[in-house]
Amino acid sequence: MTLPANLSMGAVTLRVQNLDLMISYYRDAVGLDLISEVAGSAILGRGTTPALILEHSPALKYASENQAGLFHTAFLFDTRERLAWAVASVAAKYPGSFTGSADHLVSEAFYFDDPENNGVELYWDRARSEWSWKHGVIEMGTFGLDPNAFLAENLPKQVDETASNIGHVHLSVGSIEQAQDFYVNKLGFDVTLNYGGSALFVSAGGYHHHMAMNIWRSRGAGLRQPTLGLRDVSILLPDTDALGAVEERLKATTVQIRHDGQTIHLDDPWGNQVSLRAN
Repeated sequence: MTLPANLSMGAVTLRVQNLDLMISYYRDAVGLDLISEVAGSAILGRGTTPALILEHSPALKYASENQAGLFHTAFLFDTRERLAWAVASVAAKYPGSFTGSADHLVSEAFYFDDPENNGVELYWDRARSEWSWKHGVIEMGTFGLDPNAFLAENLPKQVDETASNIGHVHLSVGSIEQAQDFYVNKLGFDVTLNYGGSALFVSAGGYHHHMAMNIWRSRGAGLRQPTLGLRDVSILLPDTDALGAVEERLKATTVQIRHDGQTIHLDDPWGNQVSLRAN
């Protein structure tokens, strides 16, 4: 019993200290559209499709580095040119926030920290026909990708659209074994790669990964305390039948679910909230 092949990632919700600064970062630098803003929150995305929800939570403190939570939110761009525009935009407007880049074989990725130290990945996928699978395991790696050379080759003079969607979400967790039990055995993702027992990549429908979990700085982490940072990871299922099937499967496990009539909410073993709803 696995999740539907045609699911997609919905909006990531972050609790933030400085709402105006964070709106400016994701709108003016990353290039998301500001869909709506009301007192205490903002929704950004692509057109009318939310990709990021920011909740003003100034009373909360920042999470410690070794706590479970968000490793990065990954924004997927349609073309290398749009990716190059976003990379150049963030690098120019927030100098010092670049943390690395890599050719992962399936994708090309650039990494930043937003103004409140949430990890951000900006990436572009190679065609699926270029991906390599061996015995059900995706071939991914971390190879050098020169950002200046990438920009020199791909940066356009202008782009027709700057917004992007959520491609995947990468979490920090306390245990890979527990992560696999929750996200695969219970929730229903497929494993695409177990990276040396320190990171797990999972997906539906043969994507390289919709979610990932690692223990690189959070090994042994326990239940999260309320902090700034990750509030919710949303997964969009194709229809209500698919949502109902997931609910029935979860009811047969030890996972506690909260269903408000439209959305199923559940917490992973570290208190990272995952929400599922019909698209």
